[in-house]
Amino acid sequence: MHLKEFQRLIEDIYYEKDNARGLAGTHMWFCEEVGELTRALRRGQQDELEGEFADVLAWLSTLASIAGIDLEQAANKKYGRGCPRCEATPCTCG
Repeated sequence: MHLKEFQRLIEDIYYEKDNARGLAGTHMWFCEEVGELTRALRRGQQDELEGEFADVLAWLSTLASIAGIDLEQAANKKYGRGCPRCEATPCTCG
């Protein structure tokens, strides 16, 4: 699945509810999910990491949708040529 397809899927599942909550309220949920990912990383809970990474991506995606941002387009625009500063892959910035 491409990022654009994932963002559309998350919109289909959650957009109405998340948009009604608003950007600020939805951002709070995103932050909570990042906290859960942080705890799993810190505790070395390998079995939980996959789900936590997916949750963070889903909440990031819904935030982008509420803000009117196409994540795939934004990622390609910023990182499509490599490092945004030096344009190298891997980055050669010092």
